[in-house]
Amino acid sequence: MKQKSWKLSGTIVVFTVLTVLQYVLGFFVFKMPGGETLHWVGWGIWVLSCVFGFVPIVTLRQKGGVPQGKSYVHTTRLVDSGLYAIVRHPQYVGGMLFNVTLMFLAQHWLIIGMGIVSASLIYLDIQQADRDGLDRFGDAYRSYMQRVPRANFVLGIFRLIKAQVKYRGT
Repeated sequence: MKQKSWKLSGTIVVFTVLTVLQYVLGFFVFKMPGGETLHWVGWGIWVLSCVFGFVPIVTLRQKGGVPQGKSYVHTTRLVDSGLYAIVRHPQYVGGMLFNVTLMFLAQHWLIIGMGIVSASLIYLDIQQADRDGLDRFGDAYRSYMQRVPRANFVLGIFRLIKAQVKYRGT
């Protein structure tokens, strides 16, 4: 297993800048006009983005074999339980969901455009994360990739339920 150090990618930097701009414009410039129903949908997506964003920190610290004093991103073991049994990259999914949240809350074409670009950049970075996972964990990660979707959490939940039903039926 190859140990790779974590680094800040250009796509993550641009994603972060676009997301901050979405937030500032949505909350302070455009003052979130639009339909109330869409606002409620946006807040619901925000809760989901928080779950996908923060739960992996605890999961990786507990199950990832993180060396003492290191950040949770420095895992030494492949984690495939919890949210990692639903999607391979839950924090990236959380970031994309946060972009969608801001789109629903602001309901402005500029915020929607920045959100689409930002979420697309995250998806590009996910592809690099998969390559890094293959480098670090080899065949175990390749098998994980076949079982768990990259970012589609709806498909991941469906597959998890299907596997549980199949397991209980045997």
